[in-house]
Amino acid sequence: MSLSIRLPKTLEERLAIFCQTHGMTEDQAIERALHQLLSDESPSLTPYALGVEGFGADRTHSGDIAKNSRQLLRDRFRDPVTR
Repeated sequence: MSLSIRLPKTLEERLAIFCQTHGMTEDQAIERALHQLLSDESPSLTPYALGVEGFGADRTHSGDIAKNSRQLLRDRFRDPVTR
């Protein structure tokens, strides 16, 4: 099957560099990318798996934030002059 696509100039340049570096033709690289994209074997990440590294990343509070939310909000927003 023959297929024609238009690529943005930057993507075309990146493809050319990739092919030159890996010793393959543009057709081979595009076919490989499509196989990977359309493969049933490629894992589809769940929203949790995508965000797990960022959950709680700020580490500003220890313990159960939900239980202590009222006190944490009071402490955070209390006027420093009245303390």
